[in-house]
Amino acid sequence: MGADLRGKRETLGRGRPVRGVVLAACGSLLVAGCATMPDSGDVQTVKASNPGDSQVRVYAVAPRENADPDEIVDGFLEAMTSDDPGFATARKYLTRQAARTWKPEESITVLTNAPGRDQADRMADPENKGRTYPLSGRQIATVDASHAYQPKAPAEYNQSIHVVQQPSADGKGKEWRIDNLPKGLVLGEADFLRNYRSVNKYYFASGENWVVADPVYIRQRQDPVTRMDPVTQTVKALLEGPTGWLEPAVDSRFPSGTELREGVTTLTTDDQSTLKVPLNAKADHVSALACKGMAAQLLFTLGDLTSVRVEQVEIQGSKGERLCLLGKGQARDEFSPVRNPGRGENPYFVDEHGKLMMLSVDGRQPDKPAEVPGPFGKGVVALRSVAVDREESHAAAVLQEGRELRVGSITTDEELPAPVVTSAGLRPEDRLSAPSWDGRGDLWVADRNRLKPRLWMVPGGQGERIEVSTPWLRDGARVESLRVSADGVRIALLVTKGDRTTLQIGRVERTFVEGRQHVAVTDLENAAPRLESVTAVSWAGPSRLVVVGTEAGGVQQVRYVQTDGSTSATSVLPGLNGVDAVAAPHGEQAPVVADSGNDGIVRLAPGANWQPVVKEGGSPVYPG
Repeated sequence: MGADLRGKRETLGRGRPVRGVVLAACGSLLVAGCATMPDSGDVQTVKASNPGDSQVRVYAVAPRENADPDEIVDGFLEAMTSDDPGFATARKYLTRQAARTWKPEESITVLTNAPGRDQADRMADPENKGRTYPLSGRQIATVDASHAYQPKAPAEYNQSIHVVQQPSADGKGKEWRIDNLPKGLVLGEADFLRNYRSVNKYYFASGENWVVADPVYIRQRQDPVTRMDPVTQTVKALLEGPTGWLEPAVDSRFPSGTELREGVTTLTTDDQSTLKVPLNAKADHVSALACKGMAAQLLFTLGDLTSVRVEQVEIQGSKGERLCLLGKGQARDEFSPVRNPGRGENPYFVDEHGKLMMLSVDGRQPDKPAEVPGPFGKGVVALRSVAVDREESHAAAVLQEGRELRVGSITTDEELPAPVVTSAGLRPEDRLSAPSWDGRGDLWVADRNRLKPRLWMVPGGQGERIEVSTPWLRDGARVESLRVSADGVRIALLVTKGDRTTLQIGRVERTFVEGRQHVAVTDLENAAPRLESVTAVSWAGPSRLVVVGTEAGGVQQVRYVQTDGSTSATSVLPGLNGVDAVAAPHGEQAPVVADSGNDGIVRLAPGANWQPVVKEGGSPVYPG
């Protein structure tokens, strides 16, 4: 390219140099493709410290002749953060055997910062056949071969890299190379978020006709190993099937063994925003109904990619023939778990008199709260917490003392029905939690009775209650609050054990034995391990939550968290004190609403700051 791409190196702690070549992207020219590189001017070193900044590219530098062992280790750690095709430059730091066996696609270890490299431990290699360099850091997550992100409570990371001398390429001397190293990639969080991005794959809830989000991570740009662009990577990940945690609760319409046609590394839309997806012979004989489901999975999945606009998908067979064509609107109308938004995404809350109110927040200023028809808006009972079903026809309310859960209409006046669940807890805080509706129309609530904590599900909100199997609810643990996803497959739980409350995501499994339904919540995963305590949670879309919590020694935060536990620096919402409850819409246009204690009900519209709505009130909720 004409320019010397090696640039200057500067030292950053423990003697490890900052990466040799990091070029800032070419600003607005990036949109046009950056077809050429400038051949004059200075090359500046840039620290990759801006999480998720896809405008920064790191170019790996091959080892120089006669490089010492320190340089070999540092150069390799830097080269792992690049987009180098096949990680070819990174492999130049390895011995021939190590270069053949190293599989960077096998896994990713994510640390809070780039791995620290200590000086070689001579005692670790008493025969003096090489040198061992300890690596250290704080591990916060791993990403497995299926692209699934798995968060961890921050823990010490201790591995090592071993270097030996091997004959040089010309056979006239020796050169230092790495012969033993940690598996996969080891990246600091900033480099991970710069190189990878989260997307939702979509599969069908088992036995149902609506889709469930399954978040995974793909490369921001071309994948160094497969050479696929982000669209093709995403399609390939979808075809590989759901992640292990979600797999027991979902189905794919793609026949087993379905793959992209051999050699496909790029998928682009035409001038009608149609994406043609060529598949192998496994898909050649699918039914029209199955093909429609396959296309719907693709449309929902590709909807998360802002880099491409896909209005319809054409699925092609192994010989290029069209199998089916489906548009985005049709997919949304037929297969979305939120199909009928009712009167729109307007929140509800309980006013200072314990009555259910609806709040319209469409404009710049919220409208005056409207009294809700029915026994909860005009009745004589005072409410403690509420949940409105997704059709916005009924509400479930826990009465003020927390003993009774009742369900009634919010469209017509009627007598208040008998309780569907009751609690014998001694104090209000040891009785029923706030309820939640799933997309199937089933109602959920936790009984926080310290003597016998339980989780209940009421089919349709009025059937015979079912005690949910919760084998993990023991040794003093109890569910403080819960929110069920719109698809009914996942449940967000605030679980208290001892003096700590954590956010757990559980998988909902339903079975029928002799006509009776059995429901279990299994395989709990800590979705916010870096938060020491969590106060409130709400679903904020297919795979995103709004969480109120505190880090160790920190202050209360309101932030977005993915259901897989991943997050970013940009996910923290503006500061708000004393938040007791939070509610988020399914879409992105309506505001987040919270109960902030002394400030009452407040809202956060997109691109704005928190705004007071109602001075007195609590239990804000969106339908669900």
